[in-house]
Amino acid sequence: MVNPLRRPIRYSFYNATIILIVANILVFLFSFVDRQGWLTNLYLFPGDVLQKGWWWQVVTYMFVHANWSHIFFNMLALFLFGIQLEQRMGSTEFLLYYFVCGIGAGIVTVFFNAATGQADPTVGASGAIYGILLGFAAFFPDARIFIFGILPIRAPVAVAAYAGIEIVSQVTGFGGRVAHLTHLAGFLFAYLYLVVRFGINPIAVFFHKR
Repeated sequence: MVNPLRRPIRYSFYNATIILIVANILVFLFSFVDRQGWLTNLYLFPGDVLQKGWWWQVVTYMFVHANWSHIFFNMLALFLFGIQLEQRMGSTEFLLYYFVCGIGAGIVTVFFNAATGQADPTVGASGAIYGILLGFAAFFPDARIFIFGILPIRAPVAVAAYAGIEIVSQVTGFGGRVAHLTHLAGFLFAYLYLVVRFGINPIAVFFHKR
């Protein structure tokens, strides 16, 4: 009997990555004409989620970005790594993976911020993007990521470095209002998804124990 958690989704490819990028850009552009502040209902506020039951925010926060640099770098990473991962997984599986990482990161952020008294909203696709990075490194461990466009580093090494930076930043508070915990939670849910759905342990792959 096939484990339902391992049951494959029929492969298809319909450029889900581009659809996600377009959706993010449209929401960002809407922020320039949103005179009523309606867009704030899409932010991830711990109080709104836990006290008002606005659970949609654990989804919608992924499509809201703070400024031009925020959306540019998130969408650039999604484009560079998402398309290749989507081609490998198939579009439907890729979307499921993307939203599991992003929503999971949002839920962790809600409870952590509520427990620590942090009322500031969280926005951005970074939790899902960090999941994309881990997935890319797990499926393409020999690929090279060019840091600053010139320094080639194996994808697993780059991902490990990003994770280390996020852990240090979360513990020390370095980086100001950047949601480091959300990034780390994206890594966590990506790891669990890869293990449960694909039977891939990214750590073992990174050390060539495949």
